[in-house]
Amino acid sequence: MEHLKIALCQMTSVDDVQTNIDQAFSLIQQIKGKVALISLPENCLYLRTDDKEKVPEFRLEDKVFAPFVKFAQEHRTFIHLGSVPLKKGDELYSTSVIISDSGKLSADYSKIHLFDVDVEGARSVRESHTYAHGEHPKVIEIHGWKVGLSICYDLRFSELFLDYSKYPVDLILLPAAFLVPTGKAHWDILLRARAIESQSFVAAAAQCGKHIGKVGERTTYGHSMVIDPWGTKMVEAEEEIGIIEATLEKSRIQKVRRQIPMKNHRRLN
Repeated sequence: MEHLKIALCQMTSVDDVQTNIDQAFSLIQQIKGKVALISLPENCLYLRTDDKEKVPEFRLEDKVFAPFVKFAQEHRTFIHLGSVPLKKGDELYSTSVIISDSGKLSADYSKIHLFDVDVEGARSVRESHTYAHGEHPKVIEIHGWKVGLSICYDLRFSELFLDYSKYPVDLILLPAAFLVPTGKAHWDILLRARAIESQSFVAAAAQCGKHIGKVGERTTYGHSMVIDPWGTKMVEAEEEIGIIEATLEKSRIQKVRRQIPMKNHRRLN
């Protein structure tokens, strides 16, 4: 398929699963026409507002995914749940769930780089106290497009995206819940850099705004965006809940790679 039409949902998720499902579907219903892929942000089904909150431990067979499966089947579209807390064996992972246009679920990518930071002006975060590290990159295929998966803090680790550039992938999905201080400083430039160095499209669905939960609140940056292989922003959300859409063209990838054939010029392994 030469063209791939995608939609990104920018959400303000909270610590209540049903509230988040309702919000997701209120956005999905705003999508204009048929799209091949709908992408939701990191923590789309549950975003805790205090690190002391216990997150739910989903499994792929849980009914929580049923409404998304039904929608994917009825509308023949792929749905990307950016990340959910998913139990695999004895460990809990921050995992992307992909629902195919036939309703098949897969969960083969878990966040490799966990967010353990002490950013000035924000609360300390220790994701590794809750989640285990993912171990492997993952490339999926959507209508002939090779799609590399990543989640939020992965954005800072260029070696992951170098790995994807060697396939090469056509599109990288990066669902996120960036803090405001790091978002203002780094979000835009890092996303554009990853698109430029991989010479692929990058689509980043983000959490936004003030998340008011049962025991606390936190704020995320928003600014979901789609970037082309030249590093140009095709579309960008602001800081409110909403939908952005874009149509991606493989010819754009080919044009950039012809002009600057990075794959032929690499010298370091």
